[in-house]
Amino acid sequence: MHCPFCNAPETKVIDSRLATEGAQVRRRRACLTCEERFTTYETAEMSLPRVVKSDGNRERFDEAKIRRGLIKALEKRPVASDAIDQVVNRIEKALTAEGVREVPSSQVGEMLMDALRELDQVAYVRFASVYRSFQDVNAFREEVEKLVSATQSQ
Repeated sequence: MHCPFCNAPETKVIDSRLATEGAQVRRRRACLTCEERFTTYETAEMSLPRVVKSDGNRERFDEAKIRRGLIKALEKRPVASDAIDQVVNRIEKALTAEGVREVPSSQVGEMLMDALRELDQVAYVRFASVYRSFQDVNAFREEVEKLVSATQSQ
């Protein structure tokens, strides 16, 4: 690894630790020439499946799109950004573990809804209202009633 400060080709690893639930290795490095210190992150390059949209189009899995949907649903809710990162990582791991080349967008949406249901019920209802295209207040009420009855049975 070249030093980002002086571009010297020789650096040494001072410390290595696992980060983001073991998905990354965080390394503290020091340049042997200028002695500056810096941090690098190492991650495994995973092949995520392509997402098949309802109209048949295929697109690459977009972590940022998942994150934006979560952030929008969780707007003004008391949920830490680390929790959002954990949900995104969990979805990526689950999709990678399936070992398929393509996954329907509906499956990704349901995974998001399941995660939101556990994380924050208000955010879950917000996301569901958009994802399931509620047409009237009755559809909204039915979803809330299902959520309440599921919560009470636990």
